[in-house]
Amino acid sequence: MMARFILRRLAVGAAQLLVLAVAVFFLIRLLPADPVARFVGLNATPEAYAAAKANLGLDRPVAEQFAEYLGLAGERPGLLQGGLGTSWVTGAPVAGEISSFLPVTLELILLAFLVALLVGVPVGAWGALRPGGAADKGTLVYGLFAGSQPEFTWGILFIFVFFVGLGIAPGPLGRLSPLTEPPDAVTGFMTLDALIAGRPGVAMEALHYLALPVLTLAFVLSGPIIKMVRENMSQALRSDHVLYARAAGLTPRMVARDALRAAFAPSMTLVGVLFGFMLGGAVLVESMFSLGGLGQYAIRSILAFDYPAIQGVVLVISALSLLVYLLLDLAHARLDPRVAL
Repeated sequence: MMARFILRRLAVGAAQLLVLAVAVFFLIRLLPADPVARFVGLNATPEAYAAAKANLGLDRPVAEQFAEYLGLAGERPGLLQGGLGTSWVTGAPVAGEISSFLPVTLELILLAFLVALLVGVPVGAWGALRPGGAADKGTLVYGLFAGSQPEFTWGILFIFVFFVGLGIAPGPLGRLSPLTEPPDAVTGFMTLDALIAGRPGVAMEALHYLALPVLTLAFVLSGPIIKMVRENMSQALRSDHVLYARAAGLTPRMVARDALRAAFAPSMTLVGVLFGFMLGGAVLVESMFSLGGLGQYAIRSILAFDYPAIQGVVLVISALSLLVYLLLDLAHARLDPRVAL
């Protein structure tokens, strides 16, 4: 049953990505923008404009361009062969460029979610176990306070407090000190690559430089996670099975554990939504701390009207979001046996 569910979801995901690829390809060409003029300038001669248009492949019919994008025509591998086209700006394969930028964003987001979950789940559960008390009111205030401002506001504040004021955090200079030679890229995750290269000191330095951007995102993410866990656990504590567990004489610790398990399952849906949002929304934090992740690559591609790069970023973010939703469904079914796959 599990294998059949996974295969069915993968098939549906592949169909969704194909429909999205078609939609993005045609919709992006309906925008009131002229990518050719962006490359040759507004004062270019008609001959130069025509040459640039032919070089970008925009002089051919849209149907022919789409067939080449899918890999049904032309010599280069298309989407059906795993290719994402060639960047109009750099001339490099889009898949290769995304593979170099994506690990930066994933490392940042995964660490931020880890910190947010380690803080949000116990704090939200603590507030639900003491309704109306100081802990409950404190978690409510914290949840509203953490999400009341955008992440770049907290990022600026954290830089001012921990770097300028206290001097315990490094400046927003990137992933490592400018004087440190980075390890060879194996996974793209700076910390893992440093450990693979046998340089634990560089791994600790990478974590040190990631501390403020991770704290910025985790601070914003922990707010809705705390609120969701608190509300779900409050409902779980009022449910019939928890009342029966208390009447049966189970210890408060065992009752709290069962209630937390029931509350965490629906809260995972919020985690999936936040993960997809952060994949494309972490660009401000990446820019603020000079990390150079996928968000900055996407913004540069949009400003340059680099259609292949834009299409590639959209498809990669969508594919990762679908994969996260699949994993969350499997984890949800594992936590809640009532869920049928």
